[in-house]
Amino acid sequence: MNEKFFDLKKEKQDRMINAALKIFAENGFRRASTDEMVKEAGISKGLLFHYFISKTGLYRFIFDYSVKYLVMEMTSSVNVQETDYFQICRQIEKAKLGTMKNFPYMQLFLLRAECEDAPEAVEAVREPAETLLEAYDTILKRVDFSGIAGIASERLAKIVDYTLNGLLAEMVREPEFNPKVYYKEALRYLEDMEMLCGKQG
Repeated sequence: MNEKFFDLKKEKQDRMINAALKIFAENGFRRASTDEMVKEAGISKGLLFHYFISKTGLYRFIFDYSVKYLVMEMTSSVNVQETDYFQICRQIEKAKLGTMKNFPYMQLFLLRAECEDAPEAVEAVREPAETLLEAYDTILKRVDFSGIAGIASERLAKIVDYTLNGLLAEMVREPEFNPKVYYKEALRYLEDMEMLCGKQG
């Protein structure tokens, strides 16, 4: 990518990033159209390729940018002393909210990328994907599951992930998606699951 992209006004950078996030999130790498991206961003196709060279280059940049942004938000939102699983989940959701305030489709894009099978896309994001996994692993290693009875920790984590990811995928497609509304609803689901596990928030 052309580093001069960062010389653009922040508003224009964000507009281009948001357009790419939305189209990649909704369509996946193969079906994502750069024509739709430039239309969404209100720029020329020549300008897009001036900065990112190719669709693969754009995808690599968008993924790397998303990972760095999310890790930064998690660093500031997740208490390093916290060991309670559901409290950590709440803090991670707060971090996600932080990303979605400026980039509403960022979390959906990252979810979609986990299922990506286009070889060039998978290879393009291999390194930042490992960085994101390491960030999550570092956080989750601190969790004390001893107060949660009746369900294995790995199964609980999957139930929580499936629930919150499904909620996000459903709500982000609403005409007027509001990250704060999603966040409040996510906290309600976490409270419900905590109670089902015999814990009180």
